[in-house]
Amino acid sequence: MSASPFQLEGRRALITGASGGLGLHFAGVLARVGAEVVLAARRVDMLAAEVSRLRASGVRAHAVALDVTRSESVQAAVAEAEALTGGVLDVLVNNAGVSGEHFFLEVEEAEWDSVVDTNLKGAYLVARAVARRLVERGTPGSIINIASILGLRVGGAVSPYCASKAGLIHLTKAMAFELARHKIRVNALAPGYIETDFNREFFAREAGQKLVARIPFRRLGHMRELDGPLLLLASEAGSYMSGSVLEVDGAHLCSTL
Repeated sequence: MSASPFQLEGRRALITGASGGLGLHFAGVLARVGAEVVLAARRVDMLAAEVSRLRASGVRAHAVALDVTRSESVQAAVAEAEALTGGVLDVLVNNAGVSGEHFFLEVEEAEWDSVVDTNLKGAYLVARAVARRLVERGTPGSIINIASILGLRVGGAVSPYCASKAGLIHLTKAMAFELARHKIRVNALAPGYIETDFNREFFAREAGQKLVARIPFRRLGHMRELDGPLLLLASEAGSYMSGSVLEVDGAHLCSTL
């Protein structure tokens, strides 16, 4: 029987923003299909318990400190990740992100810089560092940028977030075009509203319920519903996909304005 094309045995994956939420979930998903995973976040002590939990389940996992907005931190983290895994990182999940919380007229420069630097500049810095090493070694790879449906439509009080995710989607396509010659695939995963520990309280309130009512599925997405799209983009199952944007949103983008 031939091996599943979704398997990642022998692959090494770096997941940014992996101290909780989607990033931590993505690390577990990749590890369970064979990848050796490196969880990255600003505070490595926050990752220690999660790495121990993953290792206890029999998978290979490590942690590195990473501030995606600082080039020197990115370079050090990628080098450390390669040292820990003993090889080149050939799967990258650019997940680190922040949202902001003010309407456009109240957005101060510091908030704008924080959101755009994390969501867009950070993705560029990490992807560049990983891609350069892949090219140097002649190794194929897969880069997955975690975008959002708010990079394709807009919502209130998150204008820097919308701008950064729209930029990330277009950056994904530009990277896919330029890196194809090196056999590096670059795609974006654009989730809709997914329930996590961070947003569960908001969506239980009246304002959150009103938002859910506008989703054609009439519910939030579950993190597990991103597993298939993630594995498609990370594995050989998606070997002819690059520059794609996978929307996983319960038909939210199809809803009327």
